[in-house]
Amino acid sequence: MAAGKEIRGKIKSVENTKKITKAMEMVAASKMRKAQERMRAARPYAEKIRSLAANLSTATPEYKHPFMLKHEQAKLAGVIVVTTDKGLCGGLNTNVLRVVTAKLKELEAQGVKAETVAIGNKGFGFLNRIGATIVSHAI
Repeated sequence: MAAGKEIRGKIKSVENTKKITKAMEMVAASKMRKAQERMRAARPYAEKIRSLAANLSTATPEYKHPFMLKHEQAKLAGVIVVTTDKGLCGGLNTNVLRVVTAKLKELEAQGVKAETVAIGNKGFGFLNRIGATIVSHAI
């Protein structure tokens, strides 16, 4: 009879863990939604700054900033991968890492070497698994 009681206890423990995980997912999703709303609210300012910078760049056509000059194809590219530390934000990490994989394959096809910087545990672990060159990481 003790085995039955132990099994019921394990089931209860797993159910409680499931409830806690679901609550953590909901909190993370809420935080993500708020961050996205703040980003959307900042878009008009970003557009204004972009148009201002474009107007300034045409103000003196004889001056060309080194960043604005065209060069031959780069031999080295840097990729910054920003992910979460935990996988509680739905498909965010999956979508980010899918785009990163596609970009790294594209750069490789062009013959450009890519070095990466990982921000967040999920991205760092992923880049380690695929064997990407990681220059730095922040957690």
